[in-house]
Amino acid sequence: MDRQKFEQHSAIKFCVKLDKSATVTYEKLQRAYREHSLSRTQVFRWHKSFLDGREQVEDEPRVGRPSTSKADDNVERVRSLVRSDRRLMLRMISSELNLNWFTVHQILTQDLDMRKVCTKMVPKNLKTEQKASRRDVCHDLLDRLEREPEFFIRVTHR
Repeated sequence: MDRQKFEQHSAIKFCVKLDKSATVTYEKLQRAYREHSLSRTQVFRWHKSFLDGREQVEDEPRVGRPSTSKADDNVERVRSLVRSDRRLMLRMISSELNLNWFTVHQILTQDLDMRKVCTKMVPKNLKTEQKASRRDVCHDLLDRLEREPEFFIRVTHR
């Protein structure tokens, strides 16, 4: 259990012993831990469980096995499948790789940093070499426009 979570659970328990309300406890945690504080829901849940007699500040072990669907090998499988055909839909990728639709969506958007454009999955940001290539093309077009002022007129009338 990470240290800050343990500290906050202990602080909630302390506030309960001092008869502080869940709202006051939440406000104190917000002031002390700022952006690292527990959510309002978590504070209220822990506050209630300490009011009901809970003594332990550690999380209880969770049931079930840990999720492994976003494992590195699955990320790589999704990456290679999308590279082979960018027009694949999420449900097609998920059925092909036997993965949950939501997992495939998370892998594409969070791990591979992609988004949907028309019917293709494309990277959200241009890579350095792509930016350089676009800059070079723009410079070439500007140079050509200086040499041939009618260049764009010819292009737009075709």
